[in-house]
Amino acid sequence: MTQSVDSADAGLVLTLEDITNLAQEGGKPADTLLNVAALIAARFGTDVCSAYLLEPDRSNLVLAATLGLHPRCIGKLRMPLNEGLVGLVAEQVLPVAVEDVRKHPRFKYFKDSGEEEYRSFLGVPLIDRGVLQGVLVVQTKETRVFRENEIRMLAEAASKVAPVVSEARTLDRFIGPTQERLWALARNLWWSWDRACGSMLRDLDPTRWRQLNQNPISMLNEIPLEEIERRATELGLHSRINYCYRHQQEYLNADRTWGATNAGVLRPRPVAYFSAEFGLHESLPIYSGGLGVLAGDHIKSASDLDIPLIGIGLFYSQGYFLQRLDQTGWQREEYLQTDVNQLPMQPAIGKNGEPVVVEIETRGSSIRAKVWRVRVGRIDLLLLDSNVADNAPEDLKTTSRLYGGDARTRIRQELLLGVGGFRALKAMGISPGVLHLNEGHSGFAVLEAIRNRMQEEGVDFYTAASQIPREVVFTTHTPVPAGHDRFNADLIEEHLGPLREQLGLSQETLMSYGRENPSNHGEQFCMTVLGLKLSRRVNAVSSLHGEVSRAMWKGLYPGRSEEAVPIGHITNGVHVPSWLAPQMSRLYDRYLGIGWQTNSGDSRTWEEIEKVDDGELWETHLTLKIQLLDFVRRRAQEQAQRRSESSQALQDLGKVLSPDALTIGFARRFATYKRANLLLADIKRLASMVNDPKRPVQFLFAGKAHPHDEPGKKVLQQIAQMMRDSSFAHKFVFVEDYDINVARYLVQGVDVWLNNPRRPLEASGTSGQKVVLNGGLNLSVLDGWWAEAYDGLNGFAIGTGRTHSNLDVHDSRDGEDLYRVLHDELIPLYYQRDRDGLPLGWIKRMKRTIRTLGWRFNADRMVMDYTLKCYIPAAGGTSSEIRPPS
Repeated sequence: MTQSVDSADAGLVLTLEDITNLAQEGGKPADTLLNVAALIAARFGTDVCSAYLLEPDRSNLVLAATLGLHPRCIGKLRMPLNEGLVGLVAEQVLPVAVEDVRKHPRFKYFKDSGEEEYRSFLGVPLIDRGVLQGVLVVQTKETRVFRENEIRMLAEAASKVAPVVSEARTLDRFIGPTQERLWALARNLWWSWDRACGSMLRDLDPTRWRQLNQNPISMLNEIPLEEIERRATELGLHSRINYCYRHQQEYLNADRTWGATNAGVLRPRPVAYFSAEFGLHESLPIYSGGLGVLAGDHIKSASDLDIPLIGIGLFYSQGYFLQRLDQTGWQREEYLQTDVNQLPMQPAIGKNGEPVVVEIETRGSSIRAKVWRVRVGRIDLLLLDSNVADNAPEDLKTTSRLYGGDARTRIRQELLLGVGGFRALKAMGISPGVLHLNEGHSGFAVLEAIRNRMQEEGVDFYTAASQIPREVVFTTHTPVPAGHDRFNADLIEEHLGPLREQLGLSQETLMSYGRENPSNHGEQFCMTVLGLKLSRRVNAVSSLHGEVSRAMWKGLYPGRSEEAVPIGHITNGVHVPSWLAPQMSRLYDRYLGIGWQTNSGDSRTWEEIEKVDDGELWETHLTLKIQLLDFVRRRAQEQAQRRSESSQALQDLGKVLSPDALTIGFARRFATYKRANLLLADIKRLASMVNDPKRPVQFLFAGKAHPHDEPGKKVLQQIAQMMRDSSFAHKFVFVEDYDINVARYLVQGVDVWLNNPRRPLEASGTSGQKVVLNGGLNLSVLDGWWAEAYDGLNGFAIGTGRTHSNLDVHDSRDGEDLYRVLHDELIPLYYQRDRDGLPLGWIKRMKRTIRTLGWRFNADRMVMDYTLKCYIPAAGGTSSEIRPPS
């Protein structure tokens, strides 16, 4: 049934006097809006009247006031401008009247709002001084045709209300400022490395914060608005919330940054940083280990430095896997579906105003992917997700798991990452000036860039292929053969065939770009070879890795000596604010000076560490160590409880480890070359070491083996079974499900970080760099970053860098060196104390490691190196370069 209004039009008029009276009654803009909503609903004879306000980013609307919808949604119900009828009003900046919303293509029902019972809709824009401020909406339960006069009268009412809305928005006093600011903070991962913001969010509910994996979106979603207000008031959090919000806005809007000074050429054409995984925070599980965490640290530092850069990756709805050990210590994998509503992700909007969906033709199907946008400080991270309704069943699951499928799944993921990622950028109107390929997984992006250049400039493949590589930076991360993806010719043709034809290449010509020996028709297509051939700037991730890589890929550059192979190195670093313990950060604030983090990549910043009081540094370290042991005991009990172990076993695990014992940590991917079991070479010797009553030693282990790596799982099982050996009771603990949260506790609390890969197979390694920042010492083989970091006094070295062609001899020699260093150097130094119980010699090394390594193995230094030595030259932004004649 359709009804109309019999009321006289004059009764619909809302005057300035009405607004003034309502403002006086309410006092605050929030109260005034609620009063206005009630008055309009009464005068227009509608069941609902709601006001939606533009958020500060002007790309989303938030429910600010309502009569009729559920009040709990105020400040919480949000929508992008491209969603729903309310968004349509904002997009068009025109009134929208609908008799029955269920018949309109833009209708979208928002859960928990209570709007499912309302059929009609009339929305008008709220405009003040020519600027859109929000949307005013009325709704009824019955279908209803709104007459032209009614639409005009509501628009006039909106014009009277708009100044109130504008004032509220201008003064940051729009609806629910506490909730609004909390949500603004939670939606940008900047909070994860801002100490004040992270602690403020935790203090809202410390218990749920821990249980929800430190996820502020999940926490805010489950706490009612009135409860948030109550807790904020009781805990005195309002001023902290306001401070964090202001600090965030200052950070996002700063214009005097390192990047503004040094990387301006990248502003119109930014760096596109491709990576198969990004380790940003444990609540966003789209990473497996070192490569992803390195990528996460890279874009965080790019944000801090203000480098114009966009990250491109994949959204894995089931992540890597949850690790559970059974009674025998064997690793079992569990996969859980991630709820996107609990993550700080929004649909990426294209230049056409619609959500971005990319499509890639293969021989057998057309793979489609939607694109999510994640804010990481100043940086946008775009994540492609194949869970799109029109996809074939196989394609729907393409991005479900990280490293969980076969070669067919892998090539489809890499096709989406490279080709799909580049197309997503173009759909958003972004023309990157530099393509940075973080490992070979994203190599197909270069082929798509060449195709795009051919289309834009009307040139052939070879012309475009001579231009695009100048803009490509390729970082190789591993000297281990298994780390370089290879695909057979049939897989390449099935997935790249349509693109190959657009490039105008034969199948053999395309295959030659991925072969070390192009004339070997039986050789598979290697993604690393593709990256090396189609880039002009290639780097390894440590000095030693550079040497290994030049030797490894010399065959691609015939006629050149190994030293002349064009592969350099930029040694990895870690993002200081993400990995530095708050207690250590406060210590640095006192001695290095407020604002030291801005210059953490400068060696001079760290000189003052020598002035830190020995006792203060040691007590800070012990506090972190106790924090680590409490965490490990809690996790050990949880693990045992899942395995239904006895109450006595649970009780015993609550007492494992001693804060007085030297604590050594080992947390890595359980690949066999990382030799987690090197320590077990002499069990009797090890037992005497850990059970020495005067100088006890204890070990913490964590890490995952790849689901298909049976040898790696067996090594892990060896370590896990040590917990059940009576000779090592309470001295060996394996912490399940290694992730960023577990890593944070370990690197901040251990005395020593053990790293003993088979040299030279460790490309860089960054976990030991995180330990450095927190005062821990490294005990490592001279491989990766440690080969260029160790100076004899800033940690400990296993061996002298010797290798042996016989692996058994190599391992035996390193095992003997490990025991010797522990027994003769490390343990005696740790337990050598003065009358106050301070290990002065140990503390001296702590200070030296912080001073000599904190600035060098720092992501700010790393990203500045990439910017000055790779990005700016690739973008054609160098002011001078004179090349000698060849």
